[in-house]
Amino acid sequence: RENFIHLCNPHLEKMKEDILYHFALGTGTHDFPTLFGDVKFVCVGGSPSRMKAFIAYIAEELGLGSPGCDYPNICAGTDRYAMYKVGPVLSVSHGMGIPSISIMLHELIKLLYHAKCSDITIIRIGTSGGIGLEPGSVVITRQSVDATFKPQLEQVVLGKTVIRSTNLDEQLAKELMQCSKEIGQFNTVIGNTMCTLDFYEGQGRLDGAICLYDEEEKLQYLKNAYESGVRNIEMESSVFAAMCNLSGVKAAVVCVTLLNRLEGDQISSSHDVLVEYQQRPQKLVGYFIKKSLGKV
Repeated sequence: RENFIHLCNPHLEKMKEDILYHFALGTGTHDFPTLFGDVKFVCVGGSPSRMKAFIAYIAEELGLGSPGCDYPNICAGTDRYAMYKVGPVLSVSHGMGIPSISIMLHELIKLLYHAKCSDITIIRIGTSGGIGLEPGSVVITRQSVDATFKPQLEQVVLGKTVIRSTNLDEQLAKELMQCSKEIGQFNTVIGNTMCTLDFYEGQGRLDGAICLYDEEEKLQYLKNAYESGVRNIEMESSVFAAMCNLSGVKAAVVCVTLLNRLEGDQISSSHDVLVEYQQRPQKLVGYFIKKSLGKV
Protein backbone atom coordinates (compact mmCIF):
# COMPACT_ATOMS: atom_id res chain seq x y z
CA ARG A 1 0.00 0.00 0.00
CA GLU A 2 1.08 3.54 -0.75
CA ASN A 3 1.53 4.65 2.86
CA PHE A 4 4.00 1.86 3.62
CA ILE A 5 7.67 1.68 2.62
CA HIS A 6 8.15 0.06 -0.77
CA LEU A 7 11.33 -1.97 -1.28
CA CYS A 8 12.58 -2.29 -4.86
CA ASN A 9 14.41 -5.55 -4.09
CA PRO A 10 12.70 -8.96 -4.39
CA HIS A 11 15.80 -10.71 -3.03
CA LEU A 12 15.22 -9.43 0.50
CA GLU A 13 12.13 -11.62 0.94
CA LYS A 14 14.29 -14.73 0.54
CA MET A 15 16.71 -13.73 3.33
CA LYS A 16 16.28 -15.35 6.75
CA GLU A 17 18.01 -12.41 8.41
CA ASP A 18 18.86 -8.89 7.27
CA ILE A 19 21.98 -7.44 8.86
CA LEU A 20 22.18 -3.65 8.70
CA TYR A 21 25.95 -3.72 9.03
CA HIS A 22 26.66 0.03 9.15
CA PHE A 23 24.00 0.53 11.84
CA ALA A 24 25.10 -2.49 13.89
CA LEU A 25 21.46 -3.65 13.84
CA GLY A 26 19.81 -6.75 12.41
CA THR A 27 16.43 -8.46 12.16
CA GLY A 28 17.86 -11.51 13.92
CA THR A 29 19.10 -9.54 16.93
CA HIS A 30 16.65 -6.63 17.22
CA ASP A 31 12.85 -6.33 17.31
CA PHE A 32 12.39 -3.63 14.68
CA PRO A 33 8.60 -3.18 15.01
CA THR A 34 8.94 -2.68 18.79
CA LEU A 35 11.95 -0.37 18.52
CA PHE A 36 10.87 1.72 15.52
CA GLY A 37 7.25 0.91 14.63
CA ASP A 38 5.90 4.24 15.90
CA VAL A 39 8.29 6.39 13.82
CA LYS A 40 6.55 8.95 11.57
CA PHE A 41 9.30 11.52 11.01
CA VAL A 42 12.92 10.84 10.11
CA CYS A 43 15.42 13.70 10.06
CA VAL A 44 18.86 13.09 8.60
CA GLY A 45 21.95 15.31 8.54
CA GLY A 46 25.68 15.05 8.07
CA SER A 47 27.03 15.48 11.59
CA PRO A 48 26.40 13.03 14.48
CA SER A 49 26.64 15.86 17.02
CA ARG A 50 24.14 17.96 15.08
CA MET A 51 21.65 15.10 14.91
CA LYS A 52 22.04 14.48 18.64
CA ALA A 53 21.39 18.18 19.25
CA PHE A 54 18.32 17.94 17.02
CA ILE A 55 16.80 15.03 18.95
CA ALA A 56 17.30 16.93 22.22
CA TYR A 57 15.67 19.99 20.64
CA ILE A 58 12.67 18.11 19.25
CA ALA A 59 12.20 16.22 22.53
CA GLU A 60 11.89 19.53 24.35
CA GLU A 61 9.59 20.97 21.68
CA LEU A 62 7.28 17.97 21.87
CA GLY A 63 7.41 17.79 25.66
CA LEU A 64 8.83 14.27 25.56
CA GLY A 65 12.04 14.69 27.53
CA SER A 66 13.36 16.38 30.63
CA PRO A 67 15.94 19.20 30.37
CA GLY A 68 19.49 17.85 30.23
CA CYS A 69 18.28 14.35 29.41
CA ASP A 70 20.81 12.26 27.49
CA TYR A 71 19.72 10.29 24.45
CA PRO A 72 21.62 7.06 23.73
CA ASN A 73 23.07 6.38 20.31
CA ILE A 74 21.11 3.42 18.93
CA CYS A 75 24.03 2.67 16.58
CA ALA A 76 26.65 2.70 19.36
CA GLY A 77 27.99 -0.61 18.05
CA THR A 78 29.50 1.17 15.04
CA ASP A 79 31.33 4.43 14.42
CA ARG A 80 29.89 4.94 10.91
CA TYR A 81 26.57 6.57 11.75
CA ALA A 82 24.69 7.80 14.80
CA MET A 83 20.96 7.33 15.42
CA TYR A 84 18.69 8.82 18.09
CA LYS A 85 14.97 8.45 18.77
CA VAL A 86 12.34 10.24 20.81
CA GLY A 87 8.62 9.48 20.37
CA PRO A 88 7.74 9.37 16.65
CA VAL A 89 10.97 11.10 15.56
CA LEU A 90 14.15 9.38 14.40
CA SER A 91 17.35 11.42 13.94
CA VAL A 92 20.19 9.89 11.91
CA SER A 93 23.59 11.14 10.72
CA HIS A 94 24.63 10.41 7.14
CA GLY A 95 28.19 11.67 6.80
CA MET A 96 29.37 13.72 3.84
CA GLY A 97 28.72 13.13 0.17
CA ILE A 98 26.60 10.87 -2.04
CA PRO A 99 28.37 7.55 -1.22
CA SER A 100 28.00 8.03 2.53
CA ILE A 101 24.33 9.05 2.54
CA SER A 102 23.52 6.34 -0.03
CA ILE A 103 24.81 3.58 2.26
CA MET A 104 22.90 5.05 5.21
CA LEU A 105 19.66 5.35 3.21
CA HIS A 106 19.75 1.73 2.01
CA GLU A 107 19.85 0.56 5.59
CA LEU A 108 17.45 3.21 6.91
CA ILE A 109 14.80 2.37 4.31
CA LYS A 110 15.13 -1.35 5.14
CA LEU A 111 14.90 -0.55 8.86
CA LEU A 112 11.62 1.35 8.33
CA TYR A 113 10.30 -1.49 6.17
CA HIS A 114 11.17 -4.19 8.71
CA ALA A 115 9.62 -2.04 11.45
CA LYS A 116 6.37 -1.91 9.41
CA CYS A 117 6.35 1.91 9.57
CA SER A 118 3.70 3.81 7.63
CA ASP A 119 3.07 7.43 6.57
CA ILE A 120 6.75 8.30 6.90
CA THR A 121 8.20 11.74 6.15
CA ILE A 122 11.97 11.97 5.71
CA ILE A 123 13.68 15.38 5.78
CA ARG A 124 17.34 16.14 5.25
CA ILE A 125 18.46 19.13 7.30
CA GLY A 126 21.87 20.62 6.65
CA THR A 127 24.14 23.39 5.49
CA SER A 128 24.99 24.56 2.00
CA GLY A 129 26.55 27.28 -0.10
CA GLY A 130 24.00 29.80 -1.36
CA ILE A 131 23.83 31.45 -4.77
CA GLY A 132 22.39 34.96 -4.80
CA LEU A 133 21.06 34.68 -1.25
CA GLU A 134 22.11 36.36 1.98
CA PRO A 135 23.99 34.02 4.34
CA GLY A 136 21.58 32.46 6.80
CA SER A 137 18.81 32.03 4.23
CA VAL A 138 17.02 28.68 4.27
CA VAL A 139 16.40 26.82 1.00
CA ILE A 140 13.62 24.26 0.67
CA THR A 141 14.54 22.15 -2.36
CA ARG A 142 12.11 21.95 -5.26
CA GLN A 143 14.29 19.47 -7.13
CA SER A 144 17.88 18.39 -6.89
CA VAL A 145 19.96 18.98 -10.03
CA ASP A 146 23.38 17.75 -11.05
CA ALA A 147 26.39 19.90 -11.93
CA THR A 148 24.96 20.42 -15.43
CA PHE A 149 21.65 21.63 -13.90
CA LYS A 150 19.69 18.50 -14.93
CA PRO A 151 17.15 17.12 -12.40
CA GLN A 152 18.60 13.64 -12.36
CA LEU A 153 20.99 11.23 -10.67
CA GLU A 154 23.36 9.31 -12.91
CA GLN A 155 24.40 6.02 -11.34
CA VAL A 156 26.41 3.14 -12.81
CA VAL A 157 24.80 -0.23 -11.99
CA LEU A 158 26.36 -3.43 -13.37
CA GLY A 159 28.42 -1.32 -15.77
CA LYS A 160 25.39 0.50 -17.18
CA THR A 161 24.38 4.10 -16.56
CA VAL A 162 21.01 4.39 -14.85
CA ILE A 163 19.17 7.74 -14.73
CA ARG A 164 16.90 8.39 -11.74
CA SER A 165 14.50 11.24 -10.99
CA THR A 166 15.44 13.71 -8.25
CA ASN A 167 12.13 15.53 -7.79
CA LEU A 168 10.95 16.08 -4.22
CA ASP A 169 7.43 16.21 -2.76
CA GLU A 170 5.91 19.49 -3.95
CA GLN A 171 3.14 19.61 -1.33
CA LEU A 172 5.59 18.95 1.50
CA ALA A 173 7.79 21.80 0.25
CA LYS A 174 4.77 24.14 0.29
CA GLU A 175 3.86 23.04 3.83
CA LEU A 176 7.39 23.73 5.03
CA MET A 177 7.34 27.13 3.35
CA GLN A 178 4.10 27.97 5.14
CA CYS A 179 5.69 26.91 8.43
CA SER A 180 8.58 29.29 7.83
CA LYS A 181 6.13 32.14 7.20
CA GLU A 182 4.40 31.34 10.48
CA ILE A 183 7.72 31.31 12.36
CA GLY A 184 8.78 34.58 10.68
CA GLN A 185 12.38 34.52 11.93
CA PHE A 186 14.50 34.07 8.79
CA ASN A 187 14.41 34.32 5.01
CA THR A 188 13.24 31.11 3.33
CA VAL A 189 12.89 30.29 -0.37
CA ILE A 190 11.91 27.31 -2.49
CA GLY A 191 14.46 26.65 -5.23
CA ASN A 192 16.58 24.04 -6.94
CA THR A 193 19.58 22.58 -5.13
CA MET A 194 22.70 21.58 -7.03
CA CYS A 195 24.23 18.36 -5.77
CA THR A 196 27.92 17.93 -6.58
CA LEU A 197 30.46 15.14 -6.20
CA ASP A 198 32.96 17.20 -4.21
CA PHE A 199 33.37 20.41 -2.25
CA TYR A 200 36.05 22.22 -4.27
CA GLU A 201 36.34 21.88 -8.07
CA GLY A 202 32.86 20.39 -8.39
CA GLN A 203 31.43 23.52 -6.80
CA GLY A 204 33.63 25.95 -8.73
CA ARG A 205 35.78 27.02 -5.78
CA LEU A 206 39.08 28.85 -6.32
CA ASP A 207 40.64 27.79 -3.01
CA GLY A 208 41.23 24.03 -3.40
CA ALA A 209 44.55 22.27 -3.83
CA ILE A 210 43.78 22.00 -7.57
CA CYS A 211 42.07 24.69 -9.66
CA LEU A 212 42.54 24.96 -13.44
CA TYR A 213 39.96 27.71 -14.19
CA ASP A 214 39.87 31.43 -13.44
CA GLU A 215 37.52 33.61 -11.40
CA GLU A 216 35.61 34.83 -14.43
CA GLU A 217 34.82 31.27 -15.50
CA LYS A 218 33.75 30.41 -11.95
CA LEU A 219 31.39 33.39 -11.68
CA GLN A 220 29.85 32.70 -15.08
CA TYR A 221 29.15 29.10 -14.04
CA LEU A 222 27.49 30.17 -10.79
CA LYS A 223 25.43 32.82 -12.60
CA ASN A 224 24.30 30.17 -15.09
CA ALA A 225 23.31 27.99 -12.15
CA TYR A 226 21.30 30.85 -10.62
CA GLU A 227 19.54 31.55 -13.91
CA SER A 228 18.56 27.88 -14.14
CA GLY A 229 16.83 28.11 -10.74
CA VAL A 230 19.62 26.88 -8.46
CA ARG A 231 19.70 28.63 -5.09
CA ASN A 232 22.17 26.50 -3.16
CA ILE A 233 24.83 23.81 -3.50
CA GLU A 234 25.46 20.72 -1.36
CA MET A 235 26.55 17.09 -1.82
CA GLU A 236 23.74 14.71 -0.82
CA SER A 237 20.34 15.78 -2.17
CA SER A 238 20.32 13.92 -5.52
CA VAL A 239 20.66 10.38 -4.19
CA PHE A 240 18.44 11.29 -1.24
CA ALA A 241 15.64 12.38 -3.57
CA ALA A 242 16.13 9.44 -5.94
CA MET A 243 16.07 6.76 -3.23
CA CYS A 244 13.08 8.26 -1.44
CA ASN A 245 11.20 8.42 -4.75
CA LEU A 246 11.88 4.74 -5.47
CA SER A 247 10.80 3.76 -1.95
CA GLY A 248 7.57 5.75 -2.04
CA VAL A 249 8.62 7.98 0.84
CA LYS A 250 7.54 11.62 1.15
CA ALA A 251 10.79 13.61 1.38
CA ALA A 252 12.19 17.14 1.60
CA VAL A 253 15.56 18.86 1.81
CA VAL A 254 15.93 21.93 4.04
CA CYS A 255 19.38 23.55 4.11
CA VAL A 256 20.66 26.85 5.44
CA THR A 257 23.18 28.82 3.35
CA LEU A 258 26.43 29.67 5.13
CA LEU A 259 27.65 32.11 2.47
CA ASN A 260 26.78 33.62 -0.90
CA ARG A 261 29.08 31.91 -3.42
CA LEU A 262 28.84 34.88 -5.78
CA GLU A 263 30.78 36.86 -3.18
CA GLY A 264 33.42 34.33 -2.13
CA ASP A 265 34.41 30.74 -1.48
CA GLN A 266 35.48 30.55 2.16
CA ILE A 267 33.16 30.56 5.15
CA SER A 268 34.25 33.50 7.28
CA SER A 269 31.32 34.04 9.67
CA SER A 270 32.05 33.66 13.39
CA HIS A 271 31.42 30.37 15.19
CA ASP A 272 28.44 31.80 17.08
CA VAL A 273 26.84 33.07 13.87
CA LEU A 274 27.33 29.71 12.15
CA VAL A 275 25.80 27.86 15.10
CA GLU A 276 22.73 30.10 14.92
CA TYR A 277 22.48 29.56 11.15
CA GLN A 278 22.68 25.77 11.57
CA GLN A 279 19.77 25.87 14.02
CA ARG A 280 17.43 27.41 11.45
CA PRO A 281 16.60 24.19 9.54
CA GLN A 282 16.11 22.47 12.90
CA LYS A 283 13.67 25.18 14.01
CA LEU A 284 11.73 24.99 10.75
CA VAL A 285 11.48 21.20 10.71
CA GLY A 286 10.77 21.10 14.43
CA TYR A 287 7.86 23.51 13.94
CA PHE A 288 6.60 21.39 11.01
CA ILE A 289 6.64 18.25 13.15
CA LYS A 290 4.84 20.01 16.01
CA LYS A 291 2.23 21.35 13.61
CA SER A 292 1.77 17.92 11.99
CA LEU A 293 1.16 16.42 15.45
CA GLY A 294 -1.29 19.18 16.38
CA LYS A 295 0.98 20.69 19.01
CA VAL A 296 1.24 24.23 17.60
